[in-house]
Parts: sequence; C-alpha cells; structure tokens
Amino acid sequence: MTINLKNLLNPKGKQSKMGEFQELKSIDGLQISAVSADLYGDGRDDLTLFFFDEGANFGAVYTNSKITSHTINWNLKIKRHFVKGIMINTKNANTFTGEKGAHGLKEIAQTLAKSLTLKSSQSPKGVKEVVKITDLLFASTGVIGEDFPYLKIKNRIPELVKKLRQEQNKFVWFKAAGAIMTTDTRPKVAYEECKIGNKLIKISGIAKGSGMIAPNMATMLSFIFTDANIPSVFLKSILKKVVTTTFNSITVDSDTSTNDMVGIFATGKAKNSKIYNVLDPKLIDFEKALHRLCLNLAKQIVVDGEGAKKFISVNVIGARSMNMAKNIAFSIANSPLVKTAIAGGDSNFGRIIMAIGKSGEPVQISKIKIKFGDYLITEHGKVAKDYNEKDLKEYMKWDSINMEINLGIGNGSYTAYTCDFTHDYISINAEYN
Repeated sequence: MTINLKNLLNPKGKQSKMGEFQELKSIDGLQISAVSADLYGDGRDDLTLFFFDEGANFGAVYTNSKITSHTINWNLKIKRHFVKGIMINTKNANTFTGEKGAHGLKEIAQTLAKSLTLKSSQSPKGVKEVVKITDLLFASTGVIGEDFPYLKIKNRIPELVKKLRQEQNKFVWFKAAGAIMTTDTRPKVAYEECKIGNKLIKISGIAKGSGMIAPNMATMLSFIFTDANIPSVFLKSILKKVVTTTFNSITVDSDTSTNDMVGIFATGKAKNSKIYNVLDPKLIDFEKALHRLCLNLAKQIVVDGEGAKKFISVNVIGARSMNMAKNIAFSIANSPLVKTAIAGGDSNFGRIIMAIGKSGEPVQISKIKIKFGDYLITEHGKVAKDYNEKDLKEYMKWDSINMEINLGIGNGSYTAYTCDFTHDYISINAEYN
C-alpha cells in the first residue's frame, strides 16, 4: 500500500486524477481520534472515533444487502435522532460472526460509553454527561466471516478516547481517513462550504472503498460532518436524495457489500436560523454543497478501484426516463468485456453495443449515437462516416475516458462512474485476507 505524502504536504499538488488534496477545516462540536489495535499485525491505525461532546443530529443510509454486519444491525436498532459518537474498525467486517460478533460489539459499546462518560466528567465545565450505549453508532469494514477481535479493540478504547482532538487540521483528517482503509491505496477526503441564511456552513467528509463496489452503497463507508443546525429527519431525506446520483452512481465490480454505510452528522454549532421543512429554500445551497462533496468522494473511490488504471464516465442521454438511462449506463459500466477492453486501450465499440442491448431496454438502433470523448463512433445504426480508428486508439490511452450514449428518444439522462479491469484486480482479490 502506497500513499503519496508529497501530495498531502503540497495543497497545490494532485492527489489523484480527480484533483487536489483538499484542506479540510475543523467542525465545531466534533472531536476525532485514530489509533492502532494492531488488527493488521503491522501497527497501522485501524480504529477511528468521532465524538460529539454535546451530541449531533444525524441521518444515515445503509446497504440493501440481505446479509448485514452486526454494526449495521446495531445502528438500525438505534431509534434516536441524536447521537454522541461513531466508532469504526477496519480489517474485520464483523459479518457472519454469529453470537460472538454481536456479544463483542456490545462489550465494545459498553466500554466506549464508560470511557466517554469519564472523559466528560473531566471536562473544564465539570459537568458529568452520561454517555449511553444507545448514544453510539458503529461501522466495520474488512474480511467477512473471521472471528471479531473485540478484545483487541476493547483494550484500545481508553487510548482512543484519550487522544480525541477538537482541532482538526489536515493531518487529523488524513489520519482518520487512513485508519478506515482496507485495500484502498489512498485516503479519501473532501470539503465544501455554503450558507444557510447569513451563516457560513462547513462540511467535511471522508470515505473508504476500492473493491466490492456497486450501487446500493457498494462496499464503502463515508462519514460526513457539518456544523449546520438541521433536524435529523431532514438530514436523512437530503442524504438519500444526494446518494442516488453520487455514491449509488459508481461501480467497480458490480458487487454489493454487507457493511455499507453513509452517515451525516450535524453539530448545530453554526447556529443558523431554524429549518422548518425539507423544502425550506434555505437548504438549497446546503444540498448542492453536499452533492458536490459526495460526488467528489464517490469519484475518488472509483479512481482508487482495485487495480484500476483508468477512470470511466458513462453518460447516457436521450432516454425515455432516468431509470432507462440508469439501467443502460450500469449495463455498460458493469460489463467485464467493456472494462477489460478499456484496460487494454481497445476501441472495440461493439462491446458498448452489446451492453446496451443486454440491458433489455427498448432502444431504437437507428437513433443511437456513441461518442468517446469528442469522437463520434456511431450514428444511423452503423459506424459514423467520419470515424477514425487511429484517433480513437490515441484517445484510449488516456487515464480518463468519457463515453456518451445518446439514445435519441427522450430527455432522460444518467451518468455512471466506473474504472477498468486489470490483472491487478485479480491479484488483489485472489490474495485478500
């Protein structure tokens, strides 16, 4: 696993094809820490804690998989709209781990609640606020079916709580994002600002994900934090809407995981004016900023797809509906034949035609236009008159490939994001443990 520290240290340096490593700002009301429980056996950070000393409103969306981790099951049982913290472990998914996995998570929750309660009693305010296990959320990522190492995690909780920091500079965010990685090769972070009324609102987010990535949350985790004062019910509504065209518009290998979660937490410290409903005009800029942040993180996941060398955008336009466009976009984006062709720089557009056809959508062949970048490939049901294979082969060498499929039968559109399949994808997953 390699991380380009030079890019981290230089705010103008590119972190990846997707742009610059952003300078995330502190979110008032949030504390962060990350430590090692030595789950990997190499001393790397593998536990992360986000703590809200005065609590936070939250909204979350989870995997649609019918098999879920004990952490997802725990979170779904929490009926509160106000939480005190979320802890994440990597290396072990705590999925398919039986009663031992569920019992271990409960022991961790009890230890964490006690440690956070003790911390609150030692605050300068001198007010002891009891943290209950029902105030806490959890997330896990890693190998499915291995015994959950809850004792290792439990024993590191006092240190994890002790190292909580209120001031979050670039390195604190970087450390937290690095501590939730599995096969990722780089931390994924993003930052946005907007206004609610006359108050400046900050939004910081991290994510992890590299393989087992497909719609319905993919095998990914993302945690987003804001100082906005927005009720939980509205946060969740906005998040679900935003996820549709961001995290749920990406695919690496068409596989949906058991542990996926995206959560947004609002501390309310910006003290913006009260929000009365989800259609409140004051939320328009916030939703746009959240969408930019989530799309940024989603694209970073695709760029870091296991073994990936090329980022691919599949933009389907001219469909009868958004659902039609989405089905065709994912039929192309999930095709191993398309993805391996692009990995090899092969301009075989017949594989795109195949993928459109297998979607089952009622297209009109004579109206389909396919473009790679600015190059028109097909029109009128056949190869375009000005098609030049030599020029297209040069374009296929690029590390970012844009496809446009115009169905010519409506106004529906959808863009899916994916990456190529290389030999490295097989190597990574053949050896994953």
